[in-house]
Amino acid sequence: MSDDTRPVYLKLRDLIAAAIIDGRYREGEMLPSVRAFAAEQGANPLTVAKAYQQFQTDGLVRVQRGVGMFVVKGAAEQLRERERRRFLDEEWPAVRERMERLGVAPADLLARA
Repeated sequence: MSDDTRPVYLKLRDLIAAAIIDGRYREGEMLPSVRAFAAEQGANPLTVAKAYQQFQTDGLVRVQRGVGMFVVKGAAEQLRERERRRFLDEEWPAVRERMERLGVAPADLLARA
């Protein structure tokens, strides 16, 4: 699916997930407030809240009422595994098909690494 057609809350969710995987938001650390993240991204706070809600529903953050949302232990590894599966199941087939169509061999990619 093209990134342009994805709902904004999913794009924001992906930004947050990448930050958790990359260690910018570590286990036990608080995520930025909804308002702060919305201002940083130029997004509607309700849209950010929807993205954050998905992390709560998935058990990747815990809410401390009146304080904020905190990344739970194991969240980075869970997200990494989900992203790995999503890449292999959803993105890789299209990449592989395009490589075949263009005559790009895996060795061509490795030579550029």
